[in-house]
Amino acid sequence: MLIATTNDAPGYVIEEVLGEVFGLTVRSRNAVSQMGAGLKSIIGGELKGMTKNLENSRQAVIDRMAEAASAKGGNAVLAMRFDTSEMGGVWTEICAYGTAARVTKAG
Repeated sequence: MLIATTNDAPGYVIEEVLGEVFGLTVRSRNAVSQMGAGLKSIIGGELKGMTKNLENSRQAVIDRMAEAASAKGGNAVLAMRFDTSEMGGVWTEICAYGTAARVTKAG
């Protein structure tokens, strides 16, 4: 699956646009991680546990978005973006979205 943040894909021809697709997850905050992050923020430095959690969450929503594109018959997602929002101060929604398309290699 070709995933691009651009509106087109150099070297490819867009054969068909199949519509919007997205992948979504909602994660709750881990109290222990939050306390550790709070302490680390006083000292400074990277919050490695939080970084890893965000990395895993983003990969999960990309995978779900790609599955949605594939289910529509696509082999690419163009104009891919991430969006995040807090829900109730306890949960975080993470979404990847874009335009599913069928593309072929130019040549």
